[in-house]
Amino acid sequence: MRVIVAEDVLLTREGIVHLLTEAGVEVVAQVEDGDAVLREVAIHRPDAVVVDIRMPPTHTDEGLVAATRIRDAFPGTAVVVLSQYLEPAYALRLLEGHEERVGYLLKERVFHPAVLVDALRRVTEGETVVDPTIVARLMGRKRLQDPLAELSPREREVLGLVAEGLSNKAIAARLFVTDRTVEAHMARVFSKLDLDESPDAHRRVLAVLALLRA
Repeated sequence: MRVIVAEDVLLTREGIVHLLTEAGVEVVAQVEDGDAVLREVAIHRPDAVVVDIRMPPTHTDEGLVAATRIRDAFPGTAVVVLSQYLEPAYALRLLEGHEERVGYLLKERVFHPAVLVDALRRVTEGETVVDPTIVARLMGRKRLQDPLAELSPREREVLGLVAEGLSNKAIAARLFVTDRTVEAHMARVFSKLDLDESPDAHRRVLAVLALLRA
């Protein structure tokens, strides 16, 4: 896997590069701002980019803007955005219009190389990954009008695992059920969320978006 790392804090950037290199990931470039990462993607055409959400000059959403531009211009390059804080609205903004090959992780995950590398593997394979902490917060939130209200507790659990980027097989292993049972749960989730007209891969992302919008 060939990856570019975009992070403006030198020590953090070098730490991410070191962790990825130790895990066998080839880091082809490392940069400190959004414009630079776009230039490097155009040159190297990496499999994925790891980008901090807040970068110069304003340290607001430059990384998110860069991630969106990368997905628009280079659809073959996956993107994992790192955030210091729980910001579901940013995760929603990233996923809308880019329904695969994107991930949104809390920055603390970079210090768990297995988690970061697994997220990179999933997004390069076409999946969508949302940080489990964000998923747990959203699933537990009280709402006046809950679009997920019709889902059973088990269906909510399965949807949460889908949002984390787990495949049906991985969900089955996590819940100690069969693949067919997971497929049945997902079919009911799709039906209850009125997601009946798209391929399953697309509907999985639409279901995650429903969770983020809730």
